[in-house]
This record gives sequence, structure tokens and C-alpha cells, in this order.
Amino acid sequence: MSVYKFVELVGTSPTSWEDAARNVVAEAGRSLGELRIAEVVRQDLVIEKGKTTFRVRVNLSFKVLREDEEVVLTEDDLPIVTYDHF
Repeated sequence: MSVYKFVELVGTSPTSWEDAARNVVAEAGRSLGELRIAEVVRQDLVIEKGKTTFRVRVNLSFKVLREDEEVVLTEDDLPIVTYDHF
């Protein structure tokens, strides 16, 4: 039996919402094992001093590991990023 947990994260990029989503997934992947689904649930722009920052709010699911489990990732384990707000 597997158990998955969802967390809500915010990613940013100076260039696009897609890059902001990639950034948040990449950063989360550094500390969370077995990422499964990343769903973009909100997008916005922050404008400060004439500079624009793209932001995305992402619901990200990952497998909760038992202490005796080891994370072994393959190419098939890469997360799926979905965009619902374009």
C-alpha cells in the first residue's frame, strides 16, 4: 500500500509561468522523494519597480516513505505538471 501527501508550494520566474512551475518542481525534488503530480492551481504576476515576476501556486503530491524504504528514481518517475489556468 502506498500513501501520498499533497503540499502547496509557490514557484517564481522572471521569464514565464512555465519556468516558475519547473523551478518549484525542481526545488521540491531536491528534498521530497517520489514526486507524482504537480497541479498549477493559480498564476499571478508581481510587479515591483518596473520588473515582472511570474508566480505559480502548485499542489504537489509525493509518496510518503517508510523508514525502511529507499528512493530509487527512474525516468518514468518524473512528475507530471498540469496547467489549469491558461
